[in-house]
Amino acid sequence: MYNWLANDWLMKLTLILSVSGMNAAVRATVRVGLYTGAKVFFVHEGYQGLVDGGDNIRPATWESVSMMLQLGGTVIGSARCKDFQTREGRLKAALNLVKRGITNLCVIGGDGSLTGANQFRTEWSGLLGELISKGKITAEEAKCASHLNIVGMVGSIDNDFCGTDMTIGTDSALHRIVEVVDSITTTAQSHQRAFILEVMGRHCGYLALVTALSCGADWVFIPEMPPDDGWEDHLCRRLMETRNRGSRLNVIIVAEGAMGRDGKPITCDQIKELVTKRLGYDTRATILGHVQRGGTPSAFDRILGSRMGVEAVMALLEATPDTPACVVSLSGNQAVRLPLMECVQVTKDVTIAMKEGKYDEAVNSVSLLQTWVYSLCASNINVAVLNVGAPCAGMNAAVRAAVRIGIIQGHSMLAVHDGFEGLAQGKIESITWNSVGGWTGKGGSVLGTKRTLPAKHIEEISLNIAKYNIHALVIIGGFEAFSGGLELVHARQKYEELCIPLVVIPATVSNNVPGSDFSIGADTALNTITSTCDRIKQSAAGTKRRVFIIETMGGYCGYLATMSGLAAGADAAYIFEEKFNIRDLEVNVEHLVEKMKTTVKRGLILRNENSNANYTTDFIFNLYSEEGKGIFDCRKNVLGHMQQGGTPTPFDRNFATKMGAKSVLWLTEKLKECYRHGRIFANSQDSACVLGMRKRGLMFQPLTELKEQTDFEHRIPRTAWWLKLRPILKILAKYKINLDTSEHTHMEHIISKRTPVTLSGKMKE
Repeated sequence: MYNWLANDWLMKLTLILSVSGMNAAVRATVRVGLYTGAKVFFVHEGYQGLVDGGDNIRPATWESVSMMLQLGGTVIGSARCKDFQTREGRLKAALNLVKRGITNLCVIGGDGSLTGANQFRTEWSGLLGELISKGKITAEEAKCASHLNIVGMVGSIDNDFCGTDMTIGTDSALHRIVEVVDSITTTAQSHQRAFILEVMGRHCGYLALVTALSCGADWVFIPEMPPDDGWEDHLCRRLMETRNRGSRLNVIIVAEGAMGRDGKPITCDQIKELVTKRLGYDTRATILGHVQRGGTPSAFDRILGSRMGVEAVMALLEATPDTPACVVSLSGNQAVRLPLMECVQVTKDVTIAMKEGKYDEAVNSVSLLQTWVYSLCASNINVAVLNVGAPCAGMNAAVRAAVRIGIIQGHSMLAVHDGFEGLAQGKIESITWNSVGGWTGKGGSVLGTKRTLPAKHIEEISLNIAKYNIHALVIIGGFEAFSGGLELVHARQKYEELCIPLVVIPATVSNNVPGSDFSIGADTALNTITSTCDRIKQSAAGTKRRVFIIETMGGYCGYLATMSGLAAGADAAYIFEEKFNIRDLEVNVEHLVEKMKTTVKRGLILRNENSNANYTTDFIFNLYSEEGKGIFDCRKNVLGHMQQGGTPTPFDRNFATKMGAKSVLWLTEKLKECYRHGRIFANSQDSACVLGMRKRGLMFQPLTELKEQTDFEHRIPRTAWWLKLRPILKILAKYKINLDTSEHTHMEHIISKRTPVTLSGKMKE
């Protein structure tokens, strides 16, 4: 266990504007800092508080960060500070730090805040010398504060900081935006209206682009890719085509920094006037404004903030006087450390490139989204899409993306109803562009899905593959989709009709499919559990001294219990992968008894549904109730199938869209490889793959290779990345355990990837 008392830490936050998810980072940094034996301080009101000192710099305690996970913004305040931009202001800030013996800063903010922190560090030696010369500090005090360590975390809803795939607050902003768009869509369909929505983002089009993908917009304007001259004619033609195909609404998304090739802004009012005059459509414009910044943080942002907070502490633990100021970032699903000023410089380079009209450089630098342009010629290829296993939110978005990318490729797309059972029974029909309109926001499975595996129907399936001339399969589902894909591969030896390329896209709330860190639908379920836990904990605010036992889904996979425990601030999460006994339960009860002696008088215990056959939810509830008599009382909740329902979150919509599109593009290339003598023949291992997120990117992995990594009895992978987060869950709940730091995150550098990108300024719906 770390015990780092040589230097106190300052937990210092400064934000230009507050965003959701910050408090999770604050909580994690404070508690892990205290866990290591350090003193941690809050600085209230950002850099202004650092300059003013006094009561603005206060010690942080374990209890002071309790019950803040569900709060938006930042509880310690934020303020713009002109004083800190002057040397005199920074001199005052340095004096306040030296007098408290603080030489470590953890800064959460945008590029401006982080640049200011780095400048502060660069000037540190000079500031100390000036303070000595003025008699403000002694030489001994200066020696104790001889160097300043800085670690940054990026907090911005705009996601405009180069070096990280996602900034804290972006996912929560997308939640607010998509909720509004879904509500507006209902009105637009009823009245056959065109809606134009402006979203935030300053000079970054990320929010606008992902919103357009998530809601199936007809058109999106982003500053990185101004539309070509004459876009007005193209836009009107596209809207007319959409209406002529039977759509009752049009949705246009505009980033606040959108502009034309001439550098002039493109506004909602300008587009509204264009559509109204030329087409005569009933048109409405909505500017979402600061509603995007508020509200309860999403589960993703809470977990991201917690992970980044822990990583920031580790970076400070390992820092030396020669270590450059760094920023902790997210690359795919992996935490990385990058030199702060490299990130700031690349971010500034993007802004300069855009001002100079070098949009290709800007898009390549931020790597927003890669799209492909294909000719719409027939390929004579039939691709079938089916859902397998339990339904989950996001399945329909994956189907929509697969179908539309397939049609763009020139393929004929076939919909299979009711999974493998429907494939055996011939429930197969052609599916068109219009058929999947509006599917991104629908929960469940429109195609229908069943858990039936193909082995018992393998002959009928092979006959129907031949009958409908199916050349490739896209299988979207959970563990049954993975197992079913393996059965089809094994049956290739007997049935030649099954020698076709196939890809499995993981889609299940359980997140138990081998080969992927995430499954479509898991984020939606996680948000449902987290918001329910928030409400349940709030219900104890008046009664006090109450412990809630909550059972989550997941089969034998403890992902939902663990991650929702991290997002909701649970005291314990019981899962199958981490064995526990009666002594462990006793320790947890004793822990809660001690907790009730503090100012925090509520507890939250999560239990995965199959964590233990004997220690059931009822058993744990009865045990806690008995042992807590006179100290706390208990309540239990079994969340059940509410975890599978609801509309998909922005993450699941976006993730499903990427997965669906990438799967069909991969199949297209694989079909070319497997075309021999006028027919498709695929029997190699790499012709049947799982498409999954692994650490830093999407990967295709052969089903047969993943077989060795799978526990088929319990329907889970043999290893899981999220198990390494469980010690963090316990540390944040104030358990005295050892934190495994065997896997270090080393400092990396930003590498500009110059990939040709063609980004169309339209989204067909």
